[in-house]
Amino acid sequence: MRTLHNIFDSLWAALMMYTRLPFWRLYQPGNAAFRHAVGYWPFVGWLTGGVMMLTLALGLDVLNLPVVALLVIIVRILLTGAFHEDGLADFCDGMGGGKGREDVLRIMKDSRIGTYGVLALLSYFLLLYFCMREITVALGIFSLKPASPCHNPILMTGAVMLSADVWGKCCASLLVGQMPYARREEEAKAGSSYLPYNWAAQFARIVVALLPVALLWWHIGIMPPYAAIVTPFIVEVLLAAWMRRRLRGYTGDCCGATFLLCELSVYIAWIVSLP
Repeated sequence: MRTLHNIFDSLWAALMMYTRLPFWRLYQPGNAAFRHAVGYWPFVGWLTGGVMMLTLALGLDVLNLPVVALLVIIVRILLTGAFHEDGLADFCDGMGGGKGREDVLRIMKDSRIGTYGVLALLSYFLLLYFCMREITVALGIFSLKPASPCHNPILMTGAVMLSADVWGKCCASLLVGQMPYARREEEAKAGSSYLPYNWAAQFARIVVALLPVALLWWHIGIMPPYAAIVTPFIVEVLLAAWMRRRLRGYTGDCCGATFLLCELSVYIAWIVSLP
């Protein structure tokens, strides 16, 4: 029972940390749970990705696709409080403008946004917006082909959004097991760093988190292309190697940036793979 209580606390802490919904009003987990929260980040993807999926489905009933794609992005920003986008901006400012390790870490911690951060956010949002539009249109055309397994392109696009969110968070969470925290713990923005997790336990969490995605794909009738599964892991490995060389570790901003870039790579892999 103690183990189940710890799992619940860590999952609740993850929901509190990575969304702006008032979960803290309902229950307060112990402080230790927040240090294990990153291992439960993929489960939060089911909430954020599910809300994106629902926004797409409801929005297309009354609005045109360009407006709905923008609404989907705005809804996720409101849901997370731009937590990950802030990490991407700080990460790019630090890695782009910093000379040495300490300089990079100092710039990342600065709350002001610089040129690299602005350019990174503009590039990310433009790519995400046009990827969402392109996938929706491409799946709509694909569904019209004879003997196509894609009978509901809207549901299919929503499933791409859901899986991209979950897969992206899965990949980003792997950073914690690959390298140490780059700062002293008392210098962390949240006041503490994540604890390294047991890889076997983390693998089990990932399988459990992604099992419903697999069932959803099976229900739709078409599985995601191989590239959409492999590409985000490649992106994570490359980013981790860059962080290890420049920082000799990771920071919270590194995790946020890795999530967004891995998520974006899923969309791009889908577009490239679609017939």
